[in-house]
Amino acid sequence: MPGNKGVIYEGPGKVEVHEIDYPGFELKDGPGVNPANIGRKLPHAAILKAVATNICGSDQHMVRGRTTAPQGLVLGHEITGEVVETGPGVEFIKKGDLVSVPFNIACGRCRNCKEGNTGICENVNPDRPGSAYGYVDMGGWVGGQAEYVLVPYADWNLLKFPDRDQAMEKILDLAMLADIFPTGFHGCVTAGVGPGSTVYIAGAGPVGLAAAASAHLLGAAVVIVGDLNKERLDQARSFGCETVNVATGEPRDQIEQILGEPEVDCAVDAVGFEARGHGREAEMERPATVLNTLMDVTRAGGALGIPGLYVTGDPGASDEAAKHGSLSIRIGLGWAKSHSFATGQCPVMRYNRRLMQAILHDKVQIAKAVNATAIGLDEAPRGYHEFDEGAARKYVLDPNSMLPKAA
Repeated sequence: MPGNKGVIYEGPGKVEVHEIDYPGFELKDGPGVNPANIGRKLPHAAILKAVATNICGSDQHMVRGRTTAPQGLVLGHEITGEVVETGPGVEFIKKGDLVSVPFNIACGRCRNCKEGNTGICENVNPDRPGSAYGYVDMGGWVGGQAEYVLVPYADWNLLKFPDRDQAMEKILDLAMLADIFPTGFHGCVTAGVGPGSTVYIAGAGPVGLAAAASAHLLGAAVVIVGDLNKERLDQARSFGCETVNVATGEPRDQIEQILGEPEVDCAVDAVGFEARGHGREAEMERPATVLNTLMDVTRAGGALGIPGLYVTGDPGASDEAAKHGSLSIRIGLGWAKSHSFATGQCPVMRYNRRLMQAILHDKVQIAKAVNATAIGLDEAPRGYHEFDEGAARKYVLDPNSMLPKAA
């Protein structure tokens, strides 16, 4: 049995790489593990050797101390790997398969899974529907920013790449299938993006950039990305997006300069609960800003896709209500404009196979769009720090030195 190392949350602003247990086919006690999950047998699981495991903006919320995540939690939910062992209940996934792991953990057996809503599986998190690897209040499944990781319900959850050599040639692109590419795509689909659409995407972090690439893939006529970070806006422009810098003023006015009218057909929130204000308030936290802005700039009858994360507990919130997930949203405006809203975890399995095909057949270059940058597992603390400082990159950890080296 080989050793194992993983990225550990050690408290606000601090992550470290430590030795951790090698996975086994039983869920053991540990930081964040729900007591009802301790001792859970996992004959349907597979153990993966991680080929790529990404740092996500959702991880940053925990590392900043903006959730109730416990110290000692093994981080990471964006996993691509090679199967090295399977439990006795696994029939179709085999040792040596190269696979993508949806960040949602799903059983494939409950009502929600059978209806395609794998982001709210009823059987993997005793607290509430929905689960993920290495994340607060998600059942306590061990995170995947590690050398080896366990995936339950392997036959159901794992997406096998059809050809290993072809997959390794595009592995940085395929590494985006675990979360941000389907999440950005889901934001666009639920917002109604289609051929000829005009789209406003709030946030030029990796999910926002993935949403922008998805909007292009879906045929949007104009994709406008808003952010306060110049480097990230430059990255959005690098693949054909229009941009607005919300630090200089309201998006509505800048959208009118681009389109000749102040509204778009569709809008996507790729920011979430740590939103900042606009213009003079750009340095101040205003958690409802993005949602209210999207209602303002989306035409009557339009839709808002909201893949940006919102939480029920935020100890670092700027006001008491926001600490409990209560925001001052202008729901009357959304009602008056007959907007529809889609929230919650992306059901990754709804999209990942088709997006894999788009990658393999050269219809999209998602790694280039999000500026995917590979670093070693031991460099994770640096990656977290630089990402938190606003680097226009999607950091991909290489725990087992399997990723191709940069030219």
